[in-house]
Amino acid sequence: MSTPATLTRPGPKPPPQNRMLYRIYIGYRWLLSAVFLLLMIIPSARELVGSLNPGQYLFTTVLFLFSNIFLLLTLSRDWQRSNTFLVLLFSVDMAGIMLLADASGGMSSGLPLLLAITVASSAILISKRTLATLVAALGVIAILADTVRLISIDKQTINDLLPAGLLGLLLFVVSTLVQIIASRLGRAEALAQERTSDLYSLQRLNELIVQNLQTGILLVDESDRVRVMNQAATGLLTAERPRSVEQGRQLRDYSETLQQRLQTFRDRNTQNRAPFRIEPDGREVVPRFRALDAGTGPSSRETLVFLEDYTPVAQYAQSLKLGSLGRLTASIAHEIRNPLGAISHAAQLLVESPHADAADRRMIDIIVTNSQRVNDIVESILQISRREPPRPELLQMPDWLHTQLDRYQSTRGLRGALRCEVAEPMQLEFDPEHLQRILTNLLDNALRHSAQKTGRETASLGLRSDTARNLAIIDVVDEGDGVAADDVPRLFEPFFSRSKGGSGMGLYLCRELCELNHADLFYHPTATGESCFRISVALHASQQ
Repeated sequence: MSTPATLTRPGPKPPPQNRMLYRIYIGYRWLLSAVFLLLMIIPSARELVGSLNPGQYLFTTVLFLFSNIFLLLTLSRDWQRSNTFLVLLFSVDMAGIMLLADASGGMSSGLPLLLAITVASSAILISKRTLATLVAALGVIAILADTVRLISIDKQTINDLLPAGLLGLLLFVVSTLVQIIASRLGRAEALAQERTSDLYSLQRLNELIVQNLQTGILLVDESDRVRVMNQAATGLLTAERPRSVEQGRQLRDYSETLQQRLQTFRDRNTQNRAPFRIEPDGREVVPRFRALDAGTGPSSRETLVFLEDYTPVAQYAQSLKLGSLGRLTASIAHEIRNPLGAISHAAQLLVESPHADAADRRMIDIIVTNSQRVNDIVESILQISRREPPRPELLQMPDWLHTQLDRYQSTRGLRGALRCEVAEPMQLEFDPEHLQRILTNLLDNALRHSAQKTGRETASLGLRSDTARNLAIIDVVDEGDGVAADDVPRLFEPFFSRSKGGSGMGLYLCRELCELNHADLFYHPTATGESCFRISVALHASQQ
């Protein structure tokens, strides 16, 4: 499972509205500079501006125009966040407008009305209300001072003070109203940003929860295409392929059985909760379906598919059943051993009797053979009932495996009967005694079944790694007739055997030992119908 991403809240950023408004204001200055210049150049409009002092008007217009070039450099920086810079900018703009108005006749030119736009802009962009009010006050002072100057030189009359005062009052009203509106909009923006951050965190949290759930989750659309699947579903369906590749595939590409059960759910609205395996050596899963209404009619629905790993439930139920059975059989086995020992001892005494003929000896051999068989069953039952914890060691493969195979063949005189195929070196954590007993039992079965069909005791053993699932795979393959399909579900049950003289405890004991070492044992038939018993165990952490 991949490492979960850390939940991070988006960091503070400059308000995008302020930056946009600042750029709009710079564009407004460019437009205003161009209009001022055109009014000076166009002959029909030349009388409207600069009537009192054309030189002052032209100089101020050119200076206003060139100041815009400097302000273009501030667009790539966050100078609009500096209140000091903004107060200076708006003060310069008001001074420029009043110089143009002074050169054009003061209040009668109408140019001082442009101060309202400057004051409104300052109320939006300047974060401190005191400084924004100061800009409005500077504008009022500039209007009154210019009006008084023009009255002093007889360019205006005392009556012009009233419109100047009204304009000053308008500037204060505009500044106050815009500040209130901007403040409310700022609080709304901050609240929206906080909600956005909370939604982002909630979305990331939901994503992490879904991806780290042990339950597999798939979202399947109306055409049976898998739109979304979490990591648990990937592990249960196709662990050998990465999750990114799996998005968008058809559900039947994963499992025909799962697709059929989904179709049954859509047609009949019934849940089939019987467990099944996606792969022969995979885990048992139990599907659940839930329709998500995305329109009218069954064909326009998306469906959530929940996949529960049934293996832990089955193992727990099996452990409860076998625990009770083990205690019962262990007590029975203890009671059987005493009379069984007496029977075996009596049979040995009969063998030594001089009055025993050939028929008697034949009967005695049957008694001894079956007594030994019963004793083996008793020993297996007692061994299972104890369930001693494993003592795992780090096994270096394939060296350990070759050593055990050589020892196995030498004790049975089977030189050359076993073929071993090893892909690459690896390390396993396993109880060596348990693994030796498992392989011995599986190889005994393989040699016996091969001999029954071909007359030769042969078997092959393969070792490879499945890096996609971080597993080591050990396969024991014989050349026998395989296992009938009806017998496969009962193959690892205790006391089940189709072999003559078999106790039915060997495979059951092998699986129990595998589970003790956190490994899995499956029956996996080959393409040619031969029997293959597969052990899958996790690779050591250094190789994952």
